[in-house]
Order: sequence, then structure tokens, then C-alpha cells
Amino acid sequence: MIMEKVDLSALELTERVVQINRVSKVKKGGKRLHFSAVVVVGDGVRHVGVGLGKANEVADAVRKGTECARKEIVRIELNGRTIPYEVRSKWGASLIFMKPASPGTGVIACEPVRAVLELAGVKDVLTKSLGSNTINNLVRATMKGLLQMKELRKAIELRRTVI
Repeated sequence: MIMEKVDLSALELTERVVQINRVSKVKKGGKRLHFSAVVVVGDGVRHVGVGLGKANEVADAVRKGTECARKEIVRIELNGRTIPYEVRSKWGASLIFMKPASPGTGVIACEPVRAVLELAGVKDVLTKSLGSNTINNLVRATMKGLLQMKELRKAIELRRTVI
């Protein structure tokens, strides 16, 4: 899939830290602590990006994750307040199932998936996560599912064509 460059100067971006993970490595002199942060950045109107930052300090890890997420911002196709159609996506051992919902339903999802969908501007959606509940994999699977979606009319035309 070809992703277009998004002009970041026109967007008012919000960032959300999904997870901060402390990683310790035992060496001869003692434990060495490092931190990793999964960050989601979006404008709440069809633009969202995900990044992972690693550093020796929490603040540096979050900053690096934000920078990475800003570089990976993409535009998402929506159908009003919800997604156009059902979609399944897999990343690693995590499987995400997303289904459009009627107005007023809200975002029914676990925390990592909710962060991505809310910052992408999705207001009504039903989701189910299957398999592994690793946060990084859930976030990546959600992004992959959102990138798979096409405009509703194009999807209908593709499904009607006979091969």
C-alpha cells in the first residue's frame, strides 16, 4: 500500500503514551535500567501514527517515541463516525477484529486499541482482540487494520467485480 506524505504543519496533534516499560539487564556491576515507550499521535480527524522509543530515561523514551510516531502519521478512511466495514488484521500473535457500530455506541476496545482509534477520529466501533495481548502488537495490528480500509464505494466495487 502506498502511503502519502502528510503535512504536519496543518495538523493539531495530540499524543498519548500507551505503555512505558522498564527493562533491566543484569551485569557484573549490578542492574542496568532502560525504558521503552509506545506512543500514539493523532489529530482526532483521520490522521494517526504510532511510535516506539527506547532510552535510558523515561522522558527521552517518550520523546523518541513521539518523534517516531510523527514520522509515521497516515490518513485513515472513515465512514462518518465509524469505520466503513468489518476488518481483521494480524501483527505477530495478536489478531484484532474491528466492526462498524451504530451512532452512540462509542469505542468498545481495550486500552491500546482505544488509544489508536480515538486519536484516529473513530467515535463508534466494536473491537475484539484475540491471541496475544502484547501492547506493541495490539497497536501495530490496529494500525495495519486501519490502513487496509478503503473508501466504502471502492470496496463495494472491488467485491462486485468477477475474476
